[in-house]
Amino acid sequence: MKYLNGLTLLLIVVGALNWGLVAIAEFDLVAWIFGGMEFGETNALSRIVYGLVGLSGLYWLARVPAALSERRDRTYA
Repeated sequence: MKYLNGLTLLLIVVGALNWGLVAIAEFDLVAWIFGGMEFGETNALSRIVYGLVGLSGLYWLARVPAALSERRDRTYA
């Protein structure tokens, strides 16, 4: 479980940095890494990464409330 948490957090950070670069510089880092030369150009590998980032977001959307509840229980126990 710790491995999955770490991997999904890493993917979320990659996605956040990518969106930041898109907003600031119109540069798509993920597409560039996987061979896209023009802004917005995608291929199968970049779409896989985008999909994994999205799934990671959904995973943490479901995980965060439980983690916060767990932490609150430990703090006040």
